[in-house]
Amino acid sequence: MLSMIAAAGWPIWPLICASIIALAIIGERIWSLNRSELAPSGLCAEIEDAVGKGKVNEQMIEALAHHSPLGRVLAAGVRNMNAPREVMKDAIEDAGRVEAYALERYLATLGTIASVSPLLGLLGTVIGMVDIFGALTPQGSSPAILAQGISVALYNTAMGLIVAIPSLIFYRYFRQKVAGIVLDMETQAVRLVEVVHCPQG
Repeated sequence: MLSMIAAAGWPIWPLICASIIALAIIGERIWSLNRSELAPSGLCAEIEDAVGKGKVNEQMIEALAHHSPLGRVLAAGVRNMNAPREVMKDAIEDAGRVEAYALERYLATLGTIASVSPLLGLLGTVIGMVDIFGALTPQGSSPAILAQGISVALYNTAMGLIVAIPSLIFYRYFRQKVAGIVLDMETQAVRLVEVVHCPQG
């Protein structure tokens, strides 16, 4: 491994740093994006039951707000359940946007790494090609410099793809997962609005 890094030259170091950051983000997002903790399936039913029985109080709302992202969205709605329907919906939508932004944390960085890594690899390729052409002189060529230039070009191209491909796959996977969680929260929040403002339905 060390011999490969030495052969690839200095252009590979930005790619190594990018790969470390990408791995850290992927691990953190796998750990954090747990649907059962972010949007518990039975939470909305519990709140609907409490609303129906008139057991809503400030202490319950505070506990709900500290429960989960879905809890914070529902708490925003419960705080405004005596307001008009549109006001309650607006409060839920505002809270939902905040939670959606939090769920997408670090994904922009991961997407940037997926886009930039092939370009960094291409930069290494160009530098390697410059070394190769620099080894060609009217007196002949230096096999050592030619080999070094080829190593820099090929290793950096490969490393750029090795970093970019998994980063892009996980970026798209996490974006889809976040979209599903946000949709789930929106669906449950809309149910709460219907229960509060259309109790007969």
